[in-house]
Amino acid sequence: MSDQAHKRPALKLYAVTKPRSGEGKGFWQEIGAAWAHEDGKGFSLKMDFMPIAGQELVLREPLPPNAEA
Repeated sequence: MSDQAHKRPALKLYAVTKPRSGEGKGFWQEIGAAWAHEDGKGFSLKMDFMPIAGQELVLREPLPPNAEA
């Protein structure tokens, strides 16, 4: 995973807290990232935070650098 520090992750990892019914979209907190293996058969995952029990984990493609804010 030493090469991964210099590569942009393939996916970002989010912990999603679902709202009570009818109370908005929920809260998405970025908690880590995933890098594709060179053989294309898996991912390495680095978590900066641990999710709370009951949160949904979601992997999404990162936004382009100029779109992140």
